Amino acid sequence: MKRTTIIVAGGSGKRMGAAIPKQFLLLHGEPLLFHTLRAFHAFDAAMPLVLVLPADHHTTWEDLCAEHEFDVPHTLVAGGAERFHSTLEGLRTVDHDGLVAVHDGVRPLVNTALIARCFAAAEAHGAAIPVVPIASSVRELTEEGSQAIDRSRLRAVQTPQCFRVPLLRRAFELPYDPAFTDEATLVERLGVDVHLVEGEDHNIKVTTPFDLQVAELVLGAAG
Repeated sequence: MKRTTIIVAGGSGKRMGAAIPKQFLLLHGEPLLFHTLRAFHAFDAAMPLVLVLPADHHTTWEDLCAEHEFDVPHTLVAGGAERFHSTLEGLRTVDHDGLVAVHDGVRPLVNTALIARCFAAAEAHGAAIPVVPIASSVRELTEEGSQAIDRSRLRAVQTPQCFRVPLLRRAFELPYDPAFTDEATLVERLGVDVHLVEGEDHNIKVTTPFDLQVAELVLGAAG
């Protein structure tokens, strides 16, 4: 079954406190986003990769690729106002009815085993997302204050989120809703069950300086 991966990288880096978007920050000596694309290329070198970036970031990206001689093949697409619109722009480039993965550009530590699990589960079930248990105690805010929640019943969601292409296309025919948080949320609105796959603790989303330090340590240990 044909596969495509859409990598969405529309962050501004505000929480990172950096002068440039976080996906362009150096990680292990090269832009963070290089590691992300390289992970999917290592999984399947023939699989099309679609990188969605804000239009005003394209020149910076092209300059970085030239400077670092980055040669992983990919298609560059202009993103939209919100993640919903950016993913939709990436989805419009998919020219088959096989499988599609949507991955956060700032999750550079994703490995081939996790990618394989997610694609296999999507092929079997239609929709699949990786999740991990929540280690910290959790409380829900209420009008009266707050209340504890049983964390054993909760999971943190990661990417890649994988789907059969016709299913995701049908989900994106639904109108945009600000409550949209990820692709799985949208697919569920069609009444489709989303299959949960065991995620990876190190598959972190790099959004703060501390996250970047953790990613450096993980890559240093792996290298």
